[in-house]
Amino acid sequence: MSLSLKMEIDTVEDVACLNPELLQLPEVSPFALKTTPLLVDDLFSQWLSLPETGNLVKSLINDAKAGTAVNACANFSNVNAVGSNSLPSMFSSVNAPPLSPRSSSGSPRSSKLKSSPSALGSPLKLFSDPMQEVIPQFYFQNGRPPTKELKEQSLSKINHLFNNPLNGLLIDEFKTVTKEVCKLPSFLSSALFRKIDVDCVGIVTRDAFVTYWVDGNMLTMDVATQIFEILKRPGNRHLTQVDFRPILRELLATHPGLKFLQNTPEFQDRYAETVIYRIFYHMNRSGNGRLTRRELKRGELISAMQQADEEDVINKVLRYFSYEHFYVIYCKFWELDTDHDFFIDRENLIRYGNHALTYRIVDRIFSQAPRKFAGDVEGKMGYEDFVYFMLSEEDKSSEPSLEYWFKCIDLDGNGVLTPNEMQFFYEEQLHRMECLALEPVLFEDILCQIIDMIAPEREDCITLQDLKGSKLSGNVFNILFNLNKFMAFETRDPFLIRQEREDPTLTEWDRFAHREYIRLSMEEDVEDASNGSADVWDESLEAPF
Repeated sequence: MSLSLKMEIDTVEDVACLNPELLQLPEVSPFALKTTPLLVDDLFSQWLSLPETGNLVKSLINDAKAGTAVNACANFSNVNAVGSNSLPSMFSSVNAPPLSPRSSSGSPRSSKLKSSPSALGSPLKLFSDPMQEVIPQFYFQNGRPPTKELKEQSLSKINHLFNNPLNGLLIDEFKTVTKEVCKLPSFLSSALFRKIDVDCVGIVTRDAFVTYWVDGNMLTMDVATQIFEILKRPGNRHLTQVDFRPILRELLATHPGLKFLQNTPEFQDRYAETVIYRIFYHMNRSGNGRLTRRELKRGELISAMQQADEEDVINKVLRYFSYEHFYVIYCKFWELDTDHDFFIDRENLIRYGNHALTYRIVDRIFSQAPRKFAGDVEGKMGYEDFVYFMLSEEDKSSEPSLEYWFKCIDLDGNGVLTPNEMQFFYEEQLHRMECLALEPVLFEDILCQIIDMIAPEREDCITLQDLKGSKLSGNVFNILFNLNKFMAFETRDPFLIRQEREDPTLTEWDRFAHREYIRLSMEEDVEDASNGSADVWDESLEAPF
C-alpha cells in the first residue's frame, strides 16, 4: 500500500470517528443525529463526495509529505467559507424548526470540546465566551443597608418623636420609640436605651439613635437578631443568663399582671430566675449556658415576648412567663427543702410526687449524669437544677426531657439503651409492685411493650433518635422508674384522655401546672379559712362573760 493511499485511509477513518454532535449542523438537531445512524452515514458519505473534501484530503497529504505543519483548522475554515452552502440539507430554509438553545458552560459536551479537540479539527462554529453575570451582594457583615424608602419612613417617625427642646429622650420617655420605631416589646426599652447611652448621661439624642438604629443597619435585621444584638454584651457572640435580667426587671416593674409582686422583691427575684432557667432549658440545647443567635431564632422566645407585651393576663403566656407555672415550681421546691437552705438532697428528692421515683434514678440524677449541677455544694441540688429536673419529669414528651432521661438510663454513656440497662432500672419497679401487692409484670413482657411503642431501627438497642421519633417515648421512662405514672398509663385514665383531646395544643407540662396550681390554691384557701376560724375561736374564748 502506498504512503499516500494509507494516509488518505487513515484520515478518512479519523474523520469517521468524529462525534456527530461536533458537526454542528444548523439544520439538523444533535438528537436526530444520535438517534438516526443511517442519516449520519448518509450525510457523511455525501460530505466525502464533495470536491472540497477531496481537495482538503489531498492538501493534508501533500503537507505531510513535504514535512510542513498540518493546519487542518485553516483548511477547514477555507472549505466552510467556500462550500458552506453545498452541505446537504434535510429542511428548506423557510420551514426549518428552531434548534434548542446551546450553552457553552456547565455541560459535559462543552468541557469535552475544550479538553480534547480532534486532531484534524472540525467544521464547528466558534462560540464566544459567555457574558459574565454580575451576582448582587448578598452578605453584609454589619447587616443589609435599609432601602431609601424604608430609611425615609423611619427618619420621619424618629424626627417626630425626638422633636423636643432637648433633641433627645429620657429613659422613661423612650418606650414609645421602642414600640413604634423599633417594633419591639416595650420591656426591652431600658436595655435598648442603655445600649445606645454608652456614656450613661441619662439621655439618648436623635443623632445617637439614628447612628445606632438606622446607620447601624439594625432597621433591616429580623426581630431575633435585633434582640440578640441589644442584649448581648460587647465582645460576646452569645447570651448568658445575666443578659436577660434587665428585661425581666422591667417586665416585673411594668406588666399589669405582675404588679402584685412589687411589695415582695424576694419573689420578684425568684420569678425572674425561674423564667430565665426555663428559657435556657428549652433553647440552649448544647447546655453550656451560652445561648447563640441561631438557638434564639429557632426557639419560641420571641413570640412569647411579644405575647407577654400584648397580654395583660400574664398567666395566659404559657411559654416561660406564666406566674402560675413559677408558683407551682417554687412551691414544689419549698415543700421538699425542709430546712429551707435552698438546697435539697437525695432524701428530699425521693419524696417528690409522693415517692414516685425509684432510688436508682435519683442516684443517677445526683451523680450528675444528665446535667452537671450549677451549685458547688456536694450532694446537694440547687433551685436551678431542680427546675431542670421538674420540667423534665412532668413533660417527658419534650426533646430536652428525652435527652435528660436518656443520659440517666445510658449507664455506660455509649449513646444507646440496651435491654440490660433498662432491666437494671426496672428491677426496682418490679420490687415495688410486689411490695404493694400489685400484679408484677415481667421484664420480658415490658421489653416487648417498649419495642412495640418505640419501633427502633434495631431491636437490640434504642437510640435517642428512636425516642424522638415516637410519641410514646415518655411512657418508656415512666415504666422504668416512675411507678405512679406507669400505673396511670396502664389504667388509661379517661379523664386525662378527654382533657388532652379538648385542647391538643397544651403540653403535658401545661396540664400538670394547671392542675397543681388549682390544688395548691385550694390548700392555701383551706389553710387561710382554718386560720381565720382559729382567730375567731380565740377571740370568743377571751371575751368576758
